[in-house]
Amino acid sequence: MDKVIATAAEAVADVAPGASIAVGGFGLAGIPRFLIEALLDQGADRLTIVSNNCGVDGAGLGLLLEHRRIIRVIASYIGENREFGRQFLAGELEVELTPQGTLAERLRAGGAGIGAFYTPAGVGTLVAEGGLPLRYHPDGTPAATSRPKETRVFNGREMVLEEGIVTDVALVRAARADRHGNAVFHAAARNFNPAAAMAGRLTVLEAEQLVEPGEIEPDEVHLPGVFVDRVLPLTPAQAALKSIEKRTVRTPPKEHDDAVVT
Repeated sequence: MDKVIATAAEAVADVAPGASIAVGGFGLAGIPRFLIEALLDQGADRLTIVSNNCGVDGAGLGLLLEHRRIIRVIASYIGENREFGRQFLAGELEVELTPQGTLAERLRAGGAGIGAFYTPAGVGTLVAEGGLPLRYHPDGTPAATSRPKETRVFNGREMVLEEGIVTDVALVRAARADRHGNAVFHAAARNFNPAAAMAGRLTVLEAEQLVEPGEIEPDEVHLPGVFVDRVLPLTPAQAALKSIEKRTVRTPPKEHDDAVVT
């Protein structure tokens, strides 16, 4: 029952080349930063990544992209990662773009043992009709496109069939976890992490704070330990290291010297 593992290197040591990996996080919020870096050092390549996006240049999953460890991505958007966009348009990377809510539900469904489900998201677009570019030739013409998906009408509304996703491995990050793998996520970091964790046949979780079993109240648990295989406790310094994808600062309004006070 004690799922704690000593090092990040040990946590991802058996991730095989060609593995499919679900990765939690949204932008840089809640990403399993140290597990990603350990996977980069471990050397596994030809990876298929399932994640909301693929990090940014120089951080998160962007590191695996830069070192050409990824061959296919299932994601919601290209985001701010220029290398991601460059590799996709140059024909070096296959990308399956998926509506954001659909991606979350595909992961959750896979983890719940649901093979497929119908959703109205994507009906009337290339998502349902097919023809969405998956890979390009170097000259910019499509080399592979998506196939049409089955649609049906339920209660007068057309819906498209989407398959659940199950991956070989899942990498996620939590604010707190106990030795059994029960986990709590903080605020926006509770984005894709629970769904990604459910989808993995082998799920590795890095925790900002490790607590003993029983210290997390049952009603507080966001992810039950049954979905977690390994828990990597972070040091306080590691837990405090968090990046912001795009910082926006508002300039306070200037006071006018000629203001009249009555």
